[in-house]
Amino acid sequence: MRAITVRDREADDHGLSLTELPSPRAAENDVIVQVHAAGFLQGEPEWPGTWTDRAGRDRTPSVIGHELSGVVVELGYGTTGLTVGQRVFGLTDWARDGSLAEYTAVEARNLAPLPADVDHVTAAALPMPGLTAWQALFDHAHLQAGQSVLIHGAAGSVGSVGVQLAREAGAHIIGTGRASAEDKARELGVHEFLDLDTERLEDAGEVDVVFDVIGGDILDRSAALVRSGGTLVTVATPPTVHPKEGRAIFFVVEPNREQLTQLVTRLRTGRLVPLVTSVRPLADAAAAFTERGRTIIQVTTD
Repeated sequence: MRAITVRDREADDHGLSLTELPSPRAAENDVIVQVHAAGFLQGEPEWPGTWTDRAGRDRTPSVIGHELSGVVVELGYGTTGLTVGQRVFGLTDWARDGSLAEYTAVEARNLAPLPADVDHVTAAALPMPGLTAWQALFDHAHLQAGQSVLIHGAAGSVGSVGVQLAREAGAHIIGTGRASAEDKARELGVHEFLDLDTERLEDAGEVDVVFDVIGGDILDRSAALVRSGGTLVTVATPPTVHPKEGRAIFFVVEPNREQLTQLVTRLRTGRLVPLVTSVRPLADAAAAFTERGRTIIQVTTD
């Protein structure tokens, strides 16, 4: 099968290339998915799990990409809950070969059924930003109706989903980003917008929740915005500055079938639209790692 792999951790391009590999085998409780569309993050070559398994053993050449949508073609021993021929989407394990391949092995519990009226490209764009935003706002920050939330990168792939979920939850939303992102952020549902290039972050005032995807100085300064009893939650890096009377949480997104089902239900009813900037074939996936925006790789034509 064809796959996008990395081979050299020290090289500038990490040895990123289109490679021929043996087709994967299904372990216990796995399924083999024929991948129709896949998503990735540009920073994946920097992640430890891209290069080693959970025991710390080298696993190169590694197939990268962790979001997928496709069709189950094989069940591993003891696998239940899914069937051969079923359309599925979800998030693969960080320390196993991923989704930028014609076939991949995935734990069945990491996948959710994909309704027939959702196309694979849209479905592949949903797992990472959808689960990240859901878990940040509801699992960790416990956002409720009537509360205020500041979402950094409000028009980006994760932030845009966060805005849509927070809007549906009945929160007051302050979005941040560059001036060019304001129209999109307001279209998504932010009530106020802060241009981080020209306006002071501190002028946003106190909020119940800050959802950060940027890190660095922005993360540090955001701690002061959290009111008593509130939460600063980030996926960028563990916070070094904490709210005086609130919580600071760093987390890594986890696969979750129930949450995927909730997300795709919202997508089907028009309450949630994931960001897709461009669609490329698998042969062009290596070049897409140097591009800005949200690229989805179409691996197999529907």
